Amino acid sequence: MASIFTKIINGEIPCQKILEDEQYFSFLDINPINPGHTLVIPKQETDYLFALDDNILSGLFLFAKKIVPAIEQVISCKRVGVIVAGLEVPHAHVHLIPMGAEGELTFDRAQRANPQDLAALAQKIIQHLK
Repeated sequence: MASIFTKIINGEIPCQKILEDEQYFSFLDINPINPGHTLVIPKQETDYLFALDDNILSGLFLFAKKIVPAIEQVISCKRVGVIVAGLEVPHAHVHLIPMGAEGELTFDRAQRANPQDLAALAQKIIQHLK
């Protein structure tokens, strides 16, 4: 059965897409830790990040690196942090989270975002992609 992320990639579930290429896909988290919280995933459905082929794994982080400057231009933050947890969805993924302090990198802070706010934020981030 396809993961929720595969359904998002296939357009079966809507999302606020940030960037996509042949192998990777990124979108705003609907339960962000902080505004701008972005999920970056390989299109290849693999449950565990470290089970990915080396080229796909390294490409995932290079793809994520393209998004970070755009997030930083839109969201006031000290840095964009990274969380790799991987238990909540059986599809390898990386969380990019704008943060002001390390203590902010906890899923206890996650809250459902307003869909209109997410759409507006996605458009701002997309405008800053290079």
